[in-house]
Amino acid sequence: MAERWTPADIPDLAGRTAIVTGANKNLGFHTALELAGHGADVTLACRRRERGERALAEIRRRVPGASVHVGILDLADLSSVERFAKEYAAEHAGLDILINNAGILGIPRLLTADGHEMQFGVNYLGHFALTGRLLPLLRARPGARVVSLSTWVVKMMGKIDLDDLQSERAYDKFNAYNQAKLANLVFARELSRRYSGDGPVGVAAHPGFAASDLQYTGPRMEGSRFQEAFFRIPTRLFAKPTAMGAWPSLYAACAPGVEPGACYAPTGFGEIWGPIGRVKTPAKIVDPELGRRLWDISERLSGVSYQPAPAGAAAPEAPVSETKEG
Repeated sequence: MAERWTPADIPDLAGRTAIVTGANKNLGFHTALELAGHGADVTLACRRRERGERALAEIRRRVPGASVHVGILDLADLSSVERFAKEYAAEHAGLDILINNAGILGIPRLLTADGHEMQFGVNYLGHFALTGRLLPLLRARPGARVVSLSTWVVKMMGKIDLDDLQSERAYDKFNAYNQAKLANLVFARELSRRYSGDGPVGVAAHPGFAASDLQYTGPRMEGSRFQEAFFRIPTRLFAKPTAMGAWPSLYAACAPGVEPGACYAPTGFGEIWGPIGRVKTPAKIVDPELGRRLWDISERLSGVSYQPAPAGAAAPEAPVSETKEG
């Protein structure tokens, strides 16, 4: 861990390409802003063009001359994922950084365009499909990184039920969210295991407790002012600025020495605040068989089959060390 790492430590990214999903606001916006500010060619992958264009204009205002573009991506529609990837590939020879940032939290049970439970579909499966569609571009750039977002809450609650990933037997909006965020941790490890030495580095990150409007979506959809107030009070009292919440993603994407399959986050009490570094991941996601089974199910559900891994790369390996830095 770099002592008190900040975005000022990001190296010059001129000549490098990046995609940030959900880049029109919150953590995604600040992630894209910093990448563009350090010279990367950044694509804001947004569901609505008008929101993406507003974010683009603001980044260009803050970073005159920034190389930044808008791409339309709806993670709740796998045909949109395919279309976005094809359009990006038509204009780029490679991809250095993919930050799977977009997410939804604690909403009533809804289905994606393809019939998947919405939180699982957007937070995890859509990003799995996107990474697979972009894999040839990622493999064209040695050292490319794929950063998948998780949450500090998964250490205390949540599980992956491979027999009920769609929460069909019983739906709890927070359990569904935690399951998807746990799946992102598994995905980061399994991506690195499969493509070790000849493909992108899969790594995870979580922001700790940062100011965001993500937690208000569910209460507003349900018309619950009580639930909205329940989230708003601790956010005002304890959350750090939104821009700081983007630091772990930026560290995972840009810092030297990042370990494949690891998770980077605040290292202070509860992983809510503190210097950015590697943190311990829940023991429940370490099982290699879980990674293999989730991967196979995800390929089937998304309709995206990844390129074959290099010979020998998919062989079993020792688990990533679970010691905590900081």
